[in-house]
Amino acid sequence: MTRGVGVESRRAGLSAALALLLSACVSSASHVARPPVTFDPRPYYSMRALRVLNGEASYYADSLAGRPTSSGEAYDPRYFTAAHRTLPFGTVLRVTRLTTGDWVLVRVNDRGPYAGPSRILDLSKAAAGRLGMLRAGVIKVRAEVLVLGTRRKLHSRR
Repeated sequence: MTRGVGVESRRAGLSAALALLLSACVSSASHVARPPVTFDPRPYYSMRALRVLNGEASYYADSLAGRPTSSGEAYDPRYFTAAHRTLPFGTVLRVTRLTTGDWVLVRVNDRGPYAGPSRILDLSKAAAGRLGMLRAGVIKVRAEVLVLGTRRKLHSRR
């Protein structure tokens, strides 16, 4: 009989732990990131730069996929996005790898990088792949501002 009481108290403890775990999942659902915003790059191909930035770029780790960016969008490694410390969200940049001349268009949707003053951009994995920097990790780039974004946040969080 003593054994039965132990089993019941274990079951009650497991039930309480499960209820606590499920309530934590439900309460964090309000902070789920919004899907990424896509943009058509074609209108930007022939634009002249409003401003030019020079420095280093790195790229996001795969482990951040699906997590919210500062703009409220979910980070998706398949989209051409970037993080910059101060440029408004929605800013479109032409990022050129200085050693090869390869370039890509990205849209700013996050804040960062914070690795040091020479690091000016964190790029999505798609953008990093297009620039051929997946092995190098950090490269020297020129970032040309083509269109200055107008939004502080792309989506409001509730």
